[in-house]
Amino acid sequence: MAFILLSRCVAVFVFLLSSQTALPVMKAAALSLYTDKEALLSFKSQVITDPLSTLSSWNSSSSPCNWTRVRCNQVHQRVIGLDLSGLRLTGSVSPHIGNLSFLRSLHLQGNQFTGVIPDQIGSLSRLSVLNMSLNSITGPIPLNLTKCLNLQILDLMQNEISGAIPEELSSLKSLEILNLGKNNLSGTIPPSFANISTLLTLDLATNNIGGLIPADFGRLKNLKHLDLSINNLTGTVPLSLYNISSLVFLAVASNQLRGEIPDDVGDRLPNLLSFNFCINKFTGSIPRSLHNLTNIQTIRMAHNLLSGYVPPGLGNLPELLIGSIPDTIGSWKSLQKLFMDDNMFSGAIPATLGDVKGLEILDLSSNQISGTIPNNLEKLQALQLLNLSFNDLEGLLPQEGAFRNLSRIHVEGNSKLCVDLTCWNNQHGKKTSTAIYIVIASIAAVAVCSVIAVLLFVRKRKGKITPGENSIKLQHPTITYRELRKATGSFDTGNLIGKGKRGADQQSITSTGGLRGSIGYIPPDFPANMEQVVDPELLLSIQDFQADARFTSPEKQRECLVSVLGVGLSCTADSPDQRADMRDSLQKLKTARDTLLKPPLDHKPDLDLEAGIGESSMNSF
Repeated sequence: MAFILLSRCVAVFVFLLSSQTALPVMKAAALSLYTDKEALLSFKSQVITDPLSTLSSWNSSSSPCNWTRVRCNQVHQRVIGLDLSGLRLTGSVSPHIGNLSFLRSLHLQGNQFTGVIPDQIGSLSRLSVLNMSLNSITGPIPLNLTKCLNLQILDLMQNEISGAIPEELSSLKSLEILNLGKNNLSGTIPPSFANISTLLTLDLATNNIGGLIPADFGRLKNLKHLDLSINNLTGTVPLSLYNISSLVFLAVASNQLRGEIPDDVGDRLPNLLSFNFCINKFTGSIPRSLHNLTNIQTIRMAHNLLSGYVPPGLGNLPELLIGSIPDTIGSWKSLQKLFMDDNMFSGAIPATLGDVKGLEILDLSSNQISGTIPNNLEKLQALQLLNLSFNDLEGLLPQEGAFRNLSRIHVEGNSKLCVDLTCWNNQHGKKTSTAIYIVIASIAAVAVCSVIAVLLFVRKRKGKITPGENSIKLQHPTITYRELRKATGSFDTGNLIGKGKRGADQQSITSTGGLRGSIGYIPPDFPANMEQVVDPELLLSIQDFQADARFTSPEKQRECLVSVLGVGLSCTADSPDQRADMRDSLQKLKTARDTLLKPPLDHKPDLDLEAGIGESSMNSF
C-alpha cells in the first residue's frame, strides 16, 4: 500500500515538472507565430489596392498558416513562404517583412509596388529566393542584401532601380540567378562577379551600364545564360567568354562593341541555342562554324559592319528560328522570324523563302540586295511584316497573296522598284515606245514596198525589164587580203575615205560594185549620185516610165517618189505626236498613186490597164 502511494506521488511530480517545461516552449511557438502574423498584417496595411481581394483572408482572428498565399513549416508552425505574384497589388513593401525570420522565399513579382527595397530584408538570413521583378520599385540596391548568404535567386528585373551595381553582391557564394535587367542601373560591371562560381544566369540587359566586359568572366564555368544587351558597353568581347562551353544563351546586342567574331565560335560554344550580337560595330564575316550548332534556335547579327557571304552550311540548322539567309532557306521548315537588316549583304532574295510557310517576320532592309522580289513570296500567308526597304530591288512588287495588305510591306528606298502597274508602265515607257517604233517602221516599210510592187507589176505587163548600161549592181564580191593590200597601197592612211583626195577616193570604187581602198567609215552621203543608194530595180522602173508616153513627166515621177518616202519617214518619227497614223498614211499613198497614174488630157486611157493597176494597188494595202 505504501508502495502504490509512493508511485502516485512520483507520477504527479513528473507531470507537474513536464508541464512546467513544455509551457515556455508552447508559449514561445505561439509568440513566434504571433510575430509572423503581425508582420504580415503590417505588410497588408501598406497595400493600397487589392483588385482580386486576395488578402481578405488575412485577419487577426485566424492563423497565418490558413491565409491565402502563405506557406508555413508544419513542424515549427512558422511562415516560410510568401507568394503574392501577379495580383496587381499597389502600395509599398513594409519594412516589417524583415520580422519573418523563417522566410525562405518571397515572391512579389508582377505587381505595382512602389518605393524602395526595405533594408530590413537583409535580416532574412534563411532567404533563398527574392523575386521583386515587374514592379515600379525605385532607389538603389540595398547593401544589406549581401547578408542573405543563402540567397540563390535575386530577381529585380523591370523596375526603376538606379545607382551602381554593388560589388558586395559577389559575396553571395550560393547565388545562381542574378537578374537586374530593365532598370536604370549605371556604372560598370563589377569584375568580382567572376568569383560567383555558382552563377548560372547573369542578366544585366537594358540598363545604362558602360565600360568593358570583365575579362575574368571566362571563369564562370557554370554560366548558361548571359545577357548584357542594350547598354553602353565598349571594347571587344573577351576571348575568355568564348571558353564558357556551358553557355546556352549569349546576348551582347545593342552596345558599342567592336572587333571580329571568332570563326570557331560554333566549336567553342557547342551548347548555344541563342546567339545575339546585333546592333554593334562588329566587323569581318559570319563565322563559318555556326553551322555546327545543330540545336541553335536564334542567330541575330543585324546592324553591324559584317560583310562577305552567308555560310552555306547554315542551311543544315533545322531548329533555326531567326538568322541570316542561306541558299537552302526553304529547308528551314520551323523558321518564324528572319532578321539580317542593316548589313552589306548582296545578291538576290532566294525564291525558296516562299516555301517557309510559317514565316512571320522577314527583315532584309538596308543591305545591297538586288534583283526582283520573287513571286513565290506571295505564298507566305503567315507573314506579318516584310521589310525590304533601302536595297537595290527592281521590277514590279508582287500583287497577290501576302502582298495584298501593303500596310505590312516596307519597300521604300528601292528606286527601281514599282509598287503598282502605273509606275511599272511609266518606267517601261521607253521600252514600249521602242517597240512601237519598230512596229510602225515595219508597217511603213511594207507600205512603201507595196507601192513599188505596184509599179513593178505594171511594168511586167509591158514586157521583161532589161537592165540599162548605166545600172549598178549593189554586190560585194569576195576580195582577198592580197587584193586589199594592192588596192589600198598597203593600207596607206592616204587612202582612207575622207582623208585622201576626192579623186583618189572616187578611183577606189571598182567598176563591178566592190569597194576598193575603203578602210574607214563610209558616210551615208558618200555616193555622189542617187543611183548609188536607191534600189536599181526601182530606177529601172522609173526609166521605163519615162520612156512611156502615157505617163506624166519626170517631175511628176520624182514628186510621187518624194511623197512615198515622206510617208515612210513620217511613220518613224521619234515623238508619237509627230507620227502619222495608218489611215492618213494610206490616204497619202493613194493620192501619190493617183497623181502618178493620172493620164495626160490628150491621151485616152487604157481602161484595161488602169483597172488592173487600181485593183492591184488596193489589194496591196
